[in-house]
Amino acid sequence: MPKRILHVVTNVGQYDDPSHPTGLWLSELTHAWDVFRRHGFEQTIVSPQGGASPLEPRSLRFPTYDRTAKAWRADPARMALLEHTASPDQIDSAEYDAISFTGGHAVMYDFPDSEGLQRITREIWERGGIVSSVCHGYCGLLNTTLSDGSLLVAGRRVTGFAWQEEVLARVDKLVPYNAEEAMKSRGARYEKATLPFVSHAVVDGNLVTGQNPGSAKETAEKVAALLEARPE
Repeated sequence: MPKRILHVVTNVGQYDDPSHPTGLWLSELTHAWDVFRRHGFEQTIVSPQGGASPLEPRSLRFPTYDRTAKAWRADPARMALLEHTASPDQIDSAEYDAISFTGGHAVMYDFPDSEGLQRITREIWERGGIVSSVCHGYCGLLNTTLSDGSLLVAGRRVTGFAWQEEVLARVDKLVPYNAEEAMKSRGARYEKATLPFVSHAVVDGNLVTGQNPGSAKETAEKVAALLEARPE
């Protein structure tokens, strides 16, 4: 039976300032999707509210707008997947081996307090499944608690988009909070690469996190390796 991956994408299309659009960072989804497809995994997309997931305009420019992202946008069937994402109440977590939170600054708004996503994440984690995120996707793990009331990320090694990278991307004045500091305040052992924007992924047991858009492929490969090491 093939492994099953649940990808999480945003429903938000703008920052607090509506003149600044945001959304899903497309290549973070497409790189992971291609890795999991090559491994023969089945894949589903969910969002906090269900329905459409807008694309981050910055992700549709060089250098991150690469072959995989262009191929996705050129495929009506793939684009339809982002127009009709599932909502959390439509998802049976028992059907999935891993949950993968994608990024884009938009997720800072709708991932952290989604009770539906928290439920799915908690159930997958406590069943021994893989919880994964890339870039700002780790905002989806900020407030997820386990059945004993503890935070999932507390005491665990985690990476995600660094504040230094926000500054270099010139969005530090637009983002609603400092995600790196928010993660540290939850007791997570935050790590980052020596240089900004290079691929960096961290594995701590069943938790796999990637730092930035360039880390999506590496993060997915590490998730796939963990899943394939398990007996059928």
